[in-house]
Amino acid sequence: MQLSIVFAVLLACILHSTPSDAIPARAHHQRLARANPRTITMPLKRLHVPRTDVHPQLLLQQHINRGNKRLARMTGRSEPAEHELRAEMHKRMYLLESGSVNPSSATTATGSNFSRRYWRNSKHVAQAASNTSSTSTDGGVSALDIQAAENGGLTPAKIPTANNTLGLAIDADDVGYIATIQIGTPPQNFNILMDSGSADFWVGSETCQSQQGTCGNHTFLGSKSSSSFVQSNQNFNVTYGSGSVAGVLCQDNVNMAGLQLNKHTFGVANEESVQFSADTVPFDGLMGLAQSTLSNEKVPTPVESLASNGLISSAISSFKISRLADQLNDGQVTFGGLDSTKFVANTLVTIPNVSKIGFWEGAMDAITVNGQDTGMTGRTAILDTGTTLIIAPPADALAVIAMLGGKCDTQQCTISCTSNTSVALSFGNASFTIDPRDMAVLPVDVNDPTGDCTAGIQPGTIGTNTEWLVGDVFLKNAYFSVDTQNNKISLAKLS
Repeated sequence: MQLSIVFAVLLACILHSTPSDAIPARAHHQRLARANPRTITMPLKRLHVPRTDVHPQLLLQQHINRGNKRLARMTGRSEPAEHELRAEMHKRMYLLESGSVNPSSATTATGSNFSRRYWRNSKHVAQAASNTSSTSTDGGVSALDIQAAENGGLTPAKIPTANNTLGLAIDADDVGYIATIQIGTPPQNFNILMDSGSADFWVGSETCQSQQGTCGNHTFLGSKSSSSFVQSNQNFNVTYGSGSVAGVLCQDNVNMAGLQLNKHTFGVANEESVQFSADTVPFDGLMGLAQSTLSNEKVPTPVESLASNGLISSAISSFKISRLADQLNDGQVTFGGLDSTKFVANTLVTIPNVSKIGFWEGAMDAITVNGQDTGMTGRTAILDTGTTLIIAPPADALAVIAMLGGKCDTQQCTISCTSNTSVALSFGNASFTIDPRDMAVLPVDVNDPTGDCTAGIQPGTIGTNTEWLVGDVFLKNAYFSVDTQNNKISLAKLS
């Protein structure tokens, strides 16, 4: 009975929303759609907020719910209903309550430290502080990843050596990637989520408010902190897969990797939902690096402005996404070109962007498992650094999972945490293999990191039967570059 009460309270905390909160956003989206059926609201992705009271399986369901909502908006379809998302969370909670809770920890737990009952009683986590290898002592999921999943926080990137390049810090266990830029006069450092799947750039305003009052322990921008700050009367708002921001456009000086972009137009958020305002959110704003045709602010992206001002030769953004377990911390984003030291030159392929509305979407030639062709043809992939998992149409996801020797139930798809089976996606007749470690996200039972793991590919409940949303599970395994001027996508094998 006590556990049921805890689960009910957790569900309310996790969802951070009420039906009344959801109605205005949905109604606003519907009004926009009626006014212009070609208009699409782009959901800017947020990183999950590291929490000490939520089991990782519930965080996984949050990832899946956000991915499904994001894919719906990307494809112009209706989002899954709120009651459907809540039902998925309830099912996952039932799974935990009915079998995967450590009995000894469950009977002694008090307060709200729900996930610590799982993590801190695990011998693998206890070993993590002294074991810095990329795998746990008896194989399976990296102890480093388990520790990061519990504690959250940023792992700083090494200072990049290439010109026009920012290091990408790793949030938690490869959940997302954050760069530091400077804004204002005098310049302040802002931690910014770098997202190839959206096109709006914003930071919090000095007058920012949230449901909790202030917008937390973040860096803010306004006339008090910057003498070059100029605020306009033009409003903007963006609705996210979870949460939202609203504010006004402004102009100020932005410095990205030594590239000085003066009087750039972007957003300052006067209102942030709690998903962005919490102290535990590790970023101060978000930079979308898709094409500006997606922008709710209706202004050029920073990389487009850098190119139009002659600061870089072309509006190109190139990503090297790092993996926490490797401990290389060499993630980076380069503006205006590619860093040739990060990829094997003769493996570089360039393909047309097939999206008509500004995403970075490429045709997939094939999907293979251990070299065996799945027979899937005519698929496309939206390549998105702002999405953690791969979300595939249900039939495709189930087929891949079966070939991996895994299984799917009503809660999730799982594979063995020790699986060495590889999945590869092909673009431009070049095959890019996903490291098996990236396909095993986190153990279902965190006391058993060599047992069953949540799979890095999960079925989406919406979308067509040919569209995939491909996030960091894949992008950690390739050099990824996008070119707005030529509307091209490039991929190469990492050096």
